[in-house]
Amino acid sequence: MNFSVLIPARFDSTRLPGKPLAEAGGRPLIQWVFEAACRSAAERIVIVTDDERVLEAANSFGAEACLTDKHHASGTDRVAEAARQLDIEPEGIIVNLQGDEPRMPGDLIDKVARTLADSPDACIATAAHVIEEEEELNNPNIVKVVCARNGNALYFSRSRLPYPRRAPADSAVYRHLGIYAYRHKYLRRYTSREPSVLERTECLEQLRALEYGDAIAVHRSTCARPAGIDTPDDLQRFRREIAHA
Repeated sequence: MNFSVLIPARFDSTRLPGKPLAEAGGRPLIQWVFEAACRSAAERIVIVTDDERVLEAANSFGAEACLTDKHHASGTDRVAEAARQLDIEPEGIIVNLQGDEPRMPGDLIDKVARTLADSPDACIATAAHVIEEEEELNNPNIVKVVCARNGNALYFSRSRLPYPRRAPADSAVYRHLGIYAYRHKYLRRYTSREPSVLERTECLEQLRALEYGDAIAVHRSTCARPAGIDTPDDLQRFRREIAHA
């Protein structure tokens, strides 16, 4: 199975400006993400950015990179532009690995790509794992997903999902991991559509696919994955972790 990993890296993050170039352990954060992608079986890994400074940094540590428009609404739109620039074939599988995920396991990247390859009726593949910490269940920054018996997503929400009408709960609650795989031809179709009502309501772009009736296959991981780097506190925590590794 051949697939590409594209890493969208917007410079002006709202909560952590300049995030791709934030230093951790003597390397910029985007280099940590690139090295995580290198532990996968991807045939091609490309950093996709809106800023010349990130492009120069990527070139300095030997990564392929491309420059995209500054005004994209989401990382998915940025990846779609890059896929066109890179002439990825219509059936080519693209994994969207966000540029703030330095601890994403390489084998999980592979499994998301494999899930899509093994699911010809699915338009997107993603991943989830069981939430084990009680405080995460009602945290709106942690996205939950429920799946059908065939493994496809039924719905994603920032709310607790499913809601336990009686205690103890009958089913596990799954945390959605923000990694996606798509075929290039579907990515073009997805980004040509207007944002949907559910997407705007929950601020979750994957709901656009569900609202249009497109299947999302979910790989359910048996192990939790550390959260990405969204805030200065997250960055400090990551710095401490690698200092003691």
